[in-house]
Amino acid sequence: MSLEFLNAFKFMKKKSILHKMDPRGKLLFSIIYTISALLFTKIVPLFFIFISLIPIILLGKLFKQWIKSIKGLSFLIMFIIILNTLFISLSFAIAMIFRILIMISAFSIFFLTVDPNELALSLISMKLPYEFAFSFSLAFRFVPTIAFEAQNILDAQQSRGYEMQKKGLINQIKNLFPLLIPLIICSIKRAFNVAEALESRGFGSRKERSYYYTIKYSLKDWIFTVYLLLFLAFSIFIRIQFNIMPEFLMWSLPV
Repeated sequence: MSLEFLNAFKFMKKKSILHKMDPRGKLLFSIIYTISALLFTKIVPLFFIFISLIPIILLGKLFKQWIKSIKGLSFLIMFIIILNTLFISLSFAIAMIFRILIMISAFSIFFLTVDPNELALSLISMKLPYEFAFSFSLAFRFVPTIAFEAQNILDAQQSRGYEMQKKGLINQIKNLFPLLIPLIICSIKRAFNVAEALESRGFGSRKERSYYYTIKYSLKDWIFTVYLLLFLAFSIFIRIQFNIMPEFLMWSLPV
């Protein structure tokens, strides 16, 4: 059982153009790529959307972390291939794999390059109430903590002689219970501790707040936003026109 998938959502501080961009632009990036992936059920357009992510991954110096996140999805990929091949077709299964890889990669890039503090500020600048922005940012912060705790629980169960590496789909599902139950209990205890800490510091007692620094849209953020909007418009255009493309490109089920 691998927990590397959760590391795809852990912020990594690096010096890259992507890290310096505004979080709102990167959030738009994740949303647009997700919408583009959901527009298609055919291999060819999904493949090109997937390929278009690679330059962005390289721009953010995230290739190693991205590969680890893909490896963490290996069990899900095999499950999709088997299930869709049995009930629909192999080509549809491959298309669905590309769709999932696009969505996971897009949000992985977002979480790897956005600092939790900047995320909260970007949500507040979008007129979201501070309480909601803080809650989302706090949940974002606890993703690596949950991954670390899950690994500790996994090691503890294995040290007690519990076999967590049994092969087979049924055994893999059974192996989740001795991991999930302690993890849920630990998460509930942490939630109570955070709530008490916030209450002791008078969280929410004043509506007006001041901030240490602010964020603003720069020229490169506007260029990136224009690219994303053009990409979405092109994806919608291709989706509308895809049914009249030549037959050799229609390698999947008809929409």
